[in-house]
Amino acid sequence: MSRYRNHPLWFAFLLHRLSGIGLALFLPAHFWMLSLVLTNPQGFDDFALWTDHPLVKIAEFGLVFLLAVHFFGGLRLLALEFLPWPSRHKTLAAASIAGAFLVSGAFFLNAV
Repeated sequence: MSRYRNHPLWFAFLLHRLSGIGLALFLPAHFWMLSLVLTNPQGFDDFALWTDHPLVKIAEFGLVFLLAVHFFGGLRLLALEFLPWPSRHKTLAAASIAGAFLVSGAFFLNAV
């Protein structure tokens, strides 16, 4: 059972699953923050000021990274389902993670 856990595609699956869980945990907080615009505009303004802190910018980088990992991992899964690639799976998994770093790094550099 543990033999398949050493395969690179298992790590790609795990990263895709964990990024999905992280995004699912973030969504209720995001919806609550958006609801402040309608229910408590001053509270939203205070929250918006709090988001200027450097630690929040780093957390935003993590969030964009999770989104990019989940997006590219989903594209990888779609490609595995619909395209015939016998031996390039490991390369495509690595490329999806590299693409996620590229997208989230560009966002982070723009935010800082």
